Amino acid sequence: MKPGIIFGMMMACGMGLITCSTPANDSSATNIATPAYTTSDLTDSVFTSGIEGPAVDREGNLYVVNYQKQGTIGVIRPDGSQALLVNLPDSSIGNGIRINASGQLYVADYTRHNILEIDPISKIISVFAHNDLMNQPNDLAIRRNGTLFASDPKWSANTGQLWRIDRDGSTHLLADSLGTTNGIEVSPDDHILYVGESAQKLVWAFDIDEAGNLSNRRIFHEYHDFGLDGMRCDVQGNLYVSRYGKGVIDILDPQGNSLREVTMKGKKTSNIAFGGPDGKTCYVTLQDRGVVETFRAEYPGRSWQLLHSN
Repeated sequence: MKPGIIFGMMMACGMGLITCSTPANDSSATNIATPAYTTSDLTDSVFTSGIEGPAVDREGNLYVVNYQKQGTIGVIRPDGSQALLVNLPDSSIGNGIRINASGQLYVADYTRHNILEIDPISKIISVFAHNDLMNQPNDLAIRRNGTLFASDPKWSANTGQLWRIDRDGSTHLLADSLGTTNGIEVSPDDHILYVGESAQKLVWAFDIDEAGNLSNRRIFHEYHDFGLDGMRCDVQGNLYVSRYGKGVIDILDPQGNSLREVTMKGKKTSNIAFGGPDGKTCYVTLQDRGVVETFRAEYPGRSWQLLHSN
């Protein structure tokens, strides 16, 4: 999520229909034999420039925010068809999405200081957590036990906060003097929280104790150009960082060293998720193109493994 973006409606599939039966690429045709790190388009430009999310459920459905207009969530099914899932209520606009073991969607609602919970079957939307002290809940990370962490930037001041949201919906401020907190992720062993600061071009690492408290803040990786946005880990502990403006996914090893950059077609890479039949398909949201791009990785994603191990 970037400040000051004027969001436009990017319609496709003729006459702006809500359900599209002929996407640019059928996700069922995502060939698991495709060479690693080769990018292709999964969708046409059916998302606004606020495209983000993304998250994949156990059945392989991909959820992405701002489908055809602001304040919506779209779903791209494993057969490649796509549709509107829900319109968010009360002028809410979603950003990061996470999915728990029960298949419930948790959405960072940055306009209403909420974390929303959505049942993708019944499409019932409820406020899971709310705190007026939140700036703009942005990205989410989820632990094995279902606890959430939320980044919470204040773009106008280049500052940010970190929150923990427990399974009962209670909110706990963990840090309030950070830079523009944005991308956020938990390591495969559940012991490290990674947090990106967009304006400061830093990725921080924190130790997580059993209660979900943070300590031992240290710099994990520092960039010297462009920004950074959403991030995800694979099962080996490598961190995939969306480099906003550079148009790449930078893959960092568990020591913070860059292993490789995957070049996307667009420049405004806002977030990434893992899915596909083996968890090795990466879905990347591009805000300048309004599309989801995809590539194959060498290892499955951490979140994909968590969903399939329950």
